[in-house]
Amino acid sequence: MDLKALLHPISDELLHVNEVIRQRLSSQVPLINDIGGHIIHAGGKRLRPAVTLLAAGAAGRVDKHAHTLAAVIEFIHTATLLHDDVVDHTDLRRGRITANAQWSNSAAVLSGDFLYSRAFQMMVEVGHMEVMRVMADTTNAIAEGEVLQLLNARNPAVEEASYFRVIELKTAVLFRAAAELGAIAAGAGGSGGSAQKSLADYGLALGIAYQLADDVLDFEADPSESGKAIGNDLIEGKPTLPLIHVLRHGDAATTAWLRQLLSSGEIGDLDETLTRVRKAIESTGAIPYTRALAERHAASAKAAVGGLPESTHKTALLQLAEFAVSRKH
Repeated sequence: MDLKALLHPISDELLHVNEVIRQRLSSQVPLINDIGGHIIHAGGKRLRPAVTLLAAGAAGRVDKHAHTLAAVIEFIHTATLLHDDVVDHTDLRRGRITANAQWSNSAAVLSGDFLYSRAFQMMVEVGHMEVMRVMADTTNAIAEGEVLQLLNARNPAVEEASYFRVIELKTAVLFRAAAELGAIAAGAGGSGGSAQKSLADYGLALGIAYQLADDVLDFEADPSESGKAIGNDLIEGKPTLPLIHVLRHGDAATTAWLRQLLSSGEIGDLDETLTRVRKAIESTGAIPYTRALAERHAASAKAAVGGLPESTHKTALLQLAEFAVSRKH
């Protein structure tokens, strides 16, 4: 499925969002402009702001407030990437050198802080308390997710429930917020608003499906397409779902070896290690298991918006749920 064709109903709206991003990224501090521009224009999919625009359209209208809130979502997402790369000691993202590697950890963290604060300035300008509530809760949850992932790192005893809690907090809640802000921008928000609830449920399920698919791609994607090194999560000691599945269902020798690998971080020869991990993943059916769960959450996302009025925006939301689990990068 071609993402550009899928997002055709909002192609003009995305151009407006890009212009908002360009204008509001501006700072009197040149280094902030350099770092912010480096990552904002790094060729990402813009999926989260696209969800905001599609949700607004599905809820009734896309206007300047939707453009602003879509940019807010992208700024928050970008700030989390800047901070993640520092925490994970990442040197490459999407095939490009990361901000922390090109400048410094301090510069990347502080520029991420700038983007967070700029996002909240923009929310204040929109002047809707529900927007502030959603994003205050969301950014707090993301921070909790980051800490929980840090606690889970190099821990081979992590259970599925803990893993799902991390991806809900780190990834899915921002997708949920993106969809909720679209509903609010369209005037469908407010306490108990059915469209807002439906779109929030859609965003949360979509985010979980997207991250599960990412876990599969960590072992199967073509690095030239994804811009991410194969086995990157393994190298960083992150117990993703395929690895957790192997640890629960692999033979004794394999699980003992994988536990030692995760806890010690001693990868050795990367190609040999990845070959052995892939064999373990294949022997336990970890990839089909993870894909099946991704597809189940994608189906839940589609069901959540099933009751919304028919529109090109709703159709695109349904297609986006399918894209989340079928993509190659």
